[in-house]
Amino acid sequence: MTNNARMDSQGKTLPGFTADGLLPAGDYVLSLDELRRSQLVTGPEDLMAYPHWDEAWRGKLVENLAVLVRQLWQVGITEVRIVCRGQGTSE
Repeated sequence: MTNNARMDSQGKTLPGFTADGLLPAGDYVLSLDELRRSQLVTGPEDLMAYPHWDEAWRGKLVENLAVLVRQLWQVGITEVRIVCRGQGTSE
């Protein structure tokens, strides 16, 4: 399942988290700027339900990813895919 996510009228690039606090299964295509602005960094709408959400740490992870991606671009790699597998996935 591939979801070529782009911003909707509310500025969201991803679907909301499920009741279990996860993204629905699928692939989501995001630019680094879209990732920075996404709820994967800024957090879900109900941050009170996630008292240990660390936006600064998540932002730093994206900045580190951006450094790596720029280095790959410099050596001619033009497409970078980041794959994250959550707990309980068999892939």
